Amino acid sequence: MSSHSHNKIWIHLIWETLDHQNILDKEARIKVSEFLFNYSKEKTVFMKINFVNSDHVHALIDLPTNLSVEECIKLFKGASSHFINQNRLTQNKFHWGRGYGAFSVSESQILNVVNYIKKQGEHHKGKSFSEEYQLFLEKYNITVNGYNR
Repeated sequence: MSSHSHNKIWIHLIWETLDHQNILDKEARIKVSEFLFNYSKEKTVFMKINFVNSDHVHALIDLPTNLSVEECIKLFKGASSHFINQNRLTQNKFHWGRGYGAFSVSESQILNVVNYIKKQGEHHKGKSFSEEYQLFLEKYNITVNGYNR
């Protein structure tokens, strides 16, 4: 057996802007998406796809052996927030909201998740982020504050 560490752990990450603000316009979203791809390469985190909405982000990553989910999300949120502020992509100082969602994805479901993330623009014409996130919590049987939401 090799002395190297190996894994394949697909994670669907979701995080939102502070107070659910629809603050990122189309130009900013494109720039943030490109930044996240480039930054993930720099940090040796394979990001298969991401989609930056006006108030939240979806990203599908293969979690590397040397980072936890918490460390990855801190890297992405911290660096992208700095990028947004440094490049003045919003009128006021930008902040991501607290917390995140991290959902495991089996290898057999990768294409479905990629398609889901690709179609975020269409998807949110009929469903808010809060409604979408609620469905994730239910699908993954996650209890919040003692209640299954």
